[in-house]
Amino acid sequence: QVQLVESGGGLVQVGGSLRLSCAASGSSSSINAMAWYRQAPGKQRELVAVITNYGAPNIPGSVKGRFSISLDNAKNTVYLRMTSLTPEDTAVYYCAAGWADTLGFMTSVTYWGQGTQVTVSS
Repeated sequence: QVQLVESGGGLVQVGGSLRLSCAASGSSSSINAMAWYRQAPGKQRELVAVITNYGAPNIPGSVKGRFSISLDNAKNTVYLRMTSLTPEDTAVYYCAAGWADTLGFMTSVTYWGQGTQVTVSS
C-alpha cells in the first residue's frame, strides 16, 4: 500500500508560481512512476506531468515550458513546480502513483492522493 499526501495548493495571481508537494509512504511493486493530474470544474481529469522512479520526466505539451516535475528519493516526495500561471490552470491537482511505459507515459494509476486546490485569479 502507498499513501500519497499533497500540499502546497492555494490562491495565486495570474503570472505567479506555486510548488506542489506529494509525500509518499509505503511501498508497492506495482508502481514505477509518480504523476500529477488535474481536474477543472466540468472537465475530465488530465495528466499534467510524469516522473519515473529513476527521475525521467515527461510533461505533455499543454503545460510544457511552464511546469516541471522533480523527485526527491531521499524524502519520497515528488514536486510540481508551476510558473506563469493562468486562470486555465485553476483545478484540483492530484498526485498519483502507478506504472509508466518505457516512453514515460502513465499506463495505469494504482494510488491517488486526496487532491489540492489551485486557484489562479485575474
